[in-house]
Amino acid sequence: MTGKGQEEKPQSYEHVFYSYTANLSQLEDENRILRETLATMKDELDRLRRPPLMVCDVKDIYGKHAIVRIPNGNLFYVNISSECEPLVPGDSVLAEQKNLTVLKKIDSSKTFDVERFVIIEKPQVGWEQVGGLGNQIREIQEVIELPLKKPQLFKDIGISPPKGVLLYGPPGTGKTLLAKAVAASTQSTFIQVVGSELVQKFIGEGSKLVKEIFDLARERAPTIIFIDELDAIAATRVDVGTSGEREVQRTFMQLLAEIDGFKPLDNVKIIGCTNRKEILDQAVVRPGRLDRLIKVELPDAVARKEILKIHAGGMRSKNLDLDALTKKTEHFSGAELRAVCTEAGYFAIRQNKKYVVQQDFLDAIIKVKKEEALGGKDYLNMFG
Repeated sequence: MTGKGQEEKPQSYEHVFYSYTANLSQLEDENRILRETLATMKDELDRLRRPPLMVCDVKDIYGKHAIVRIPNGNLFYVNISSECEPLVPGDSVLAEQKNLTVLKKIDSSKTFDVERFVIIEKPQVGWEQVGGLGNQIREIQEVIELPLKKPQLFKDIGISPPKGVLLYGPPGTGKTLLAKAVAASTQSTFIQVVGSELVQKFIGEGSKLVKEIFDLARERAPTIIFIDELDAIAATRVDVGTSGEREVQRTFMQLLAEIDGFKPLDNVKIIGCTNRKEILDQAVVRPGRLDRLIKVELPDAVARKEILKIHAGGMRSKNLDLDALTKKTEHFSGAELRAVCTEAGYFAIRQNKKYVVQQDFLDAIIKVKKEEALGGKDYLNMFG
């Protein structure tokens, strides 16, 4: 042991060598990490500096060359890269912007994000939630539900099941509800699209959107395609019109081709919906396309009572006289009857009650009638 004042012995040569080696190894590791980080950043910078590629459609193939159409509609005769996989007319490709050399084929479904334009869901609406539409339920079950659940019946008889139906009638009578209920009963994918959304800005895009909707439906079959406001694209065609009207007609013709074209629909059914059947083109409602026409009218007294029972059944109430309410709601649609139940709940909430009574429903009926009359007057005042 060393004394307090005695100096410590200098470190040995081996200890210094090992310490220097350890420090050198650590510095080399740090240097390697910095080099890798620098290389990654250079690659990222080079990637960001690369010019964007253009999405084009192949129109025709000539050996190692192709005619492609760019988004503005112009056609170009360009080279095909040797690394690009074999192409056929109709493919979508990525091309350089300078010389438009075709570099890579891409999935055509990625060129138009069809899922942004449609609502895809699995409805949970049961037949018990549809009131007052007994005849309509029976007809739509025969046309849509039966072919999807028991296709062998039609094969045994030797007939082809209808491809779709048209639901028409005043607004708020339950047409969308019928479509959702039949989709739920068949465990089908429900694709809902509004007719006006099929009309696009550029020529040909509406037709392409229709085609991709049906391709998507075939991929997810069994599928029900519900086209709301069908009259937006399927109105009677005229000989003269603007370029916009002609584009609507092109989209409509693509829809006709998809419904009754060369590609089989298989387990895809179409339900069209409109409030204005009289303006529809006869080509869409002829046999072979939307075969069955189902009119959904305003509910009668029996149907109104059934609808009120459904909507008021989930509410906490006391001493309701549904027969009296049914008489007070003559000419009401199903949507208006639902609005009456909602407004009755609001009247109860304003009075801090935990249940609704008959008077709340009577006040709600008066309010809904006033709003309907006011809306009608405003509409008429628009035209003087």
